[in-house]
Amino acid sequence: MPNIKSAKKRVLVTEKKTQQNKAIKSALKTSIKKFLAAVDAGDKESATALYPVTVSEIDSAVTKGILHKNNADNKKAKLAKKLASIA
Repeated sequence: MPNIKSAKKRVLVTEKKTQQNKAIKSALKTSIKKFLAAVDAGDKESATALYPVTVSEIDSAVTKGILHKNNADNKKAKLAKKLASIA
């Protein structure tokens, strides 16, 4: 445990940001799982509706610094390919 006031604050701020990042990442993973479940079920209407929501969450994670841009582009490309495979 730090002794200096600014170091104590850094610990608190880091814990708070870590929780926020975990929540965003968890929501992102849930969104991707829902989309993939719809694709696996062959439900084209549901998958088509979930795709823009999932891509939006991925872009939001990039903006907040949780995912790297290239990693996000890779995820989006894979999701688009899965969506196209049902058609």
